[in-house]
Amino acid sequence: VQLQACGGGLVQPGGSLRLSCVVSGFTLDEGWMYWFRQAPRKKLEWVSGFFSQSGQTTYATSVRGRFTVSEDHTRTTLFLQMNNLKPEDTGLYYCARDPAGDIRGQGTLVTVSS
Repeated sequence: VQLQACGGGLVQPGGSLRLSCVVSGFTLDEGWMYWFRQAPRKKLEWVSGFFSQSGQTTYATSVRGRFTVSEDHTRTTLFLQMNNLKPEDTGLYYCARDPAGDIRGQGTLVTVSS
């Protein structure tokens, strides 16, 4: 089982990024998937959840209306479209298989700064 997030980078406030999480050893329709982030010197924070079989999505209050989670048709890549980014969105972003974020791969760094 592997999860690999990518797509991070440096973006100005108000900008957009799309993160991808490629999974192997399983497919996204086997259960809930999650996005987490960790800002410098802060604890891991849940961002979003996605249930492939129904398309159900959930979002943290801080990102609702700006972030959208989705999957590709092969159900091996999870996306996180992030719009209207703010400096407080800066952090290392991870995709995870469990609601605690313990089963996660390498993260991808998002920096929102002017």
